[in-house]
Amino acid sequence: MTAPPETHQQSIERRAQELLAQLSVAEKLALLEGDTDFWPGMVDIASRDASHLHPWPAGAVPGLGLAGLQFVDGPRGVVLQGGATTFPAPIARGACWEVDLEERIGVAMAREARSFGANWLAAVCVNLLRHPGWGRAQETYGEDPVLLGAMGAAMTRGIQRHAVACVKHFALNSIDSSRFLVDVQVSERVLHELYLPHFRACVEAGVGSVMSAYNQVNGEWCGQHPALLNEILKQRWGFTGFVVTDFIFGVRDGVAAVRAGQDLEMPFRMIFAGCLTAAVADGRLPQQRLDDAVLRQLRAQLAVPPGSYPTSLRGCAEHRALAREAATKSIVLLKNEAFSPGPPLLPLDPARSLAVIGSLAAIANLGDRGSSDTRPRARRGGHALAGATGRGCAGGCALCQRRATG
Repeated sequence: MTAPPETHQQSIERRAQELLAQLSVAEKLALLEGDTDFWPGMVDIASRDASHLHPWPAGAVPGLGLAGLQFVDGPRGVVLQGGATTFPAPIARGACWEVDLEERIGVAMAREARSFGANWLAAVCVNLLRHPGWGRAQETYGEDPVLLGAMGAAMTRGIQRHAVACVKHFALNSIDSSRFLVDVQVSERVLHELYLPHFRACVEAGVGSVMSAYNQVNGEWCGQHPALLNEILKQRWGFTGFVVTDFIFGVRDGVAAVRAGQDLEMPFRMIFAGCLTAAVADGRLPQQRLDDAVLRQLRAQLAVPPGSYPTSLRGCAEHRALAREAATKSIVLLKNEAFSPGPPLLPLDPARSLAVIGSLAAIANLGDRGSSDTRPRARRGGHALAGATGRGCAGGCALCQRRATG
């Protein structure tokens, strides 16, 4: 009796095991950190705005035919310069309540990422919005774990068709101003009922990677949190992908992090490079844990589908129409009272023109200056009113008058 044909998943596992067997300890350790040296990488960021110029590489082993992973943000479209589509921010898309639409956006983002040479996209932000002043509020879908889970899972499914999706930031990362200091105290019930279900939904949707958070939870840093990374994520939920640190400051204790379930430090050779070799040699880092981390990344690399993704995908008519559909559906009308006398304001009369007034009228407002800071090609969207200033206002509005008077 002949054996049944090998499934795609079985093929990936077999190839990953074969590659693992060919790697030296030094090569395995190199796979646990980004492929960029620290100081050149920091100079690249500080002097050239590098995160908008190229993906961040990891896991390349040319001798074994491994091209590696190429990381890029972000939640409303690929942030690299070159004309990628800028979609409405996730907080707007969450107001659509349409998982099919979100999955289609995930597909579009992943295809555009591949056109830049990237294959790993950090576009799934599902942190629970607990305070409107949170600096990443626009990158998540809202304050309800059910909505976050449904939309995050949809984005995950879309991205995973063409690339490796990354869901972030695991977990309880709901404040930016003190994220490197704060220790979030949370009960088991609140943790599992409010702050984790949406991450689990993304895991069940097949997400390839999970990014740990900067903050602490119940006295331990998330990047080296055994309960979060190992007991809950990998053991209880059965996550088979890999865990990656948040960038640059995501690791405090390298050995403790890997032992706790951390698999990859990004984007530079930093903490892991200074401690893991000795830890493997003296037994503090078991070989089994090292092999597990490497296997998780190898599986993700091998699962990336081959294919050609031309630059013409970026900002193409299909993707711009998708962005417009999301923008239209995200608008929520709370009240449409009639003016007396006269009809309600909406719908607008298509025969009339529309003026946008104020100091921001002529300034592109595409997102924050972080993970959702996209760089689309400039497109003509409107016409200045006669007599308007460069700010898009004739100077008569209250904001301009206050500015003029100091």
